[in-house]
Amino acid sequence: MDKTPQTDPRQSWTFSNSVNSEIRRAAATGIYDIRGGGAKRRVPHFDDLLFLGASMSRYPLEGYREKCETAVTLGTRFAKNPIELKIPITIAGMSFGSLSGPAKEALGRGATLAGTSTTTGDGGMTEEERGHSEKLVYQYLPSRYGMNPDDLRRADAIEVVVGQGAKPGGGGMLLGQKITERVAGMRDLPVGIDQRSACRHPDWTGPDDLEIKILELREITNWEKPIYIKIGGARPYYDTALAVKAGADVVVLDGMQGGTAATQDVFIEHVGQPTLACIRPAVQALQDLGMHREVQLVVSGGIRNGADVAKALALGADAVSIGTAALIALGDNDPKWEAEYNALGTTAGAYDDWHEGRDPAGITTQDPALMQRLDPVAAGRRLRNYLNVMTLECQTIARACGHNHVHNLEPEDLCALTMEAAAMAQVPLAGTNWYPGKPGF
Repeated sequence: MDKTPQTDPRQSWTFSNSVNSEIRRAAATGIYDIRGGGAKRRVPHFDDLLFLGASMSRYPLEGYREKCETAVTLGTRFAKNPIELKIPITIAGMSFGSLSGPAKEALGRGATLAGTSTTTGDGGMTEEERGHSEKLVYQYLPSRYGMNPDDLRRADAIEVVVGQGAKPGGGGMLLGQKITERVAGMRDLPVGIDQRSACRHPDWTGPDDLEIKILELREITNWEKPIYIKIGGARPYYDTALAVKAGADVVVLDGMQGGTAATQDVFIEHVGQPTLACIRPAVQALQDLGMHREVQLVVSGGIRNGADVAKALALGADAVSIGTAALIALGDNDPKWEAEYNALGTTAGAYDDWHEGRDPAGITTQDPALMQRLDPVAAGRRLRNYLNVMTLECQTIARACGHNHVHNLEPEDLCALTMEAAAMAQVPLAGTNWYPGKPGF
């Protein structure tokens, strides 16, 4: 007797396996999920853009005989001593505490070898980092953890952090297992106690107050240091305009693919805008104020290769900043530690429980035995190699588009593969001269 045909079991798109597992985890524990990194969801990104390259209407440059410059100067608006970098790629702020001492040293070494800057992050400046960083940006955060006026003067620039792409409007976390005696001493915290950073600065409430704070910082440093303002990708047009009003030399704009040491997963995945959506509004704000290129724009959040760098510059950025990619270059999520990642319930490439302090690679940990696994000299060289490759890739694209400086890349060099990317980047959909919202259409 024939059986009645049955339909194949079908998984709900809304209630997928990953969604269901999170519901079960929440039901079992009663607490929200905490993790590190940036948004993992698929959002419109630089891969949705293509360069047109030179043909009959453009004249390409010969790679072996014609130069393509990459240098950038940050902080030219008010600072006596702006930062001069050989490449338009910087290292983003990542704290000592979140990262190990050897990891911070490796970031400084790699940045210096490549001719660029690195950034302190929450929790203050370490001697390893200052000693191996030719150019070091000191982050000034709402928590004030580790804040030291003498270190402000020792830095090469100051970055006032208003927001972060992974959590605009929210503060950070550093759980007790990573609060060692050294970390606690730098942050004036008890050992082993969970720490939460504030979501806003305690001594100002808006751009007028921030202008006063920036003047205080300039007076402390004799007007020598460039002042950056870092904003999360929320309302980039208005936030950029207000940062300029407050007196910023540089605006750092961080999209939702930007990483964090630890915060709620719901925050990372559901608050903020993709990096691609943030650049053109920020550039428009600078242009409307007559400040484009006078106030430099640094874009971060999901930058992975030289093509991403070139696309960000073509859309109007002066430089980019990398965090997660830099950690991967050091050795984060390396498959050679697969067995140990498996023991932690994850796999190489997916490990994001940085707050637990058990990173097999020795990067996001304060465990002395694990930290010894990271050789800061070798890791710094890997980072230098990676930065060099990104720069060469960016130069290759710029030459192919007929430019002798990477900053001469422009939106006209780009087209988009999707309607969303065309609308966000305000460049034509491939094969057309139109993008959604284009004036006159």
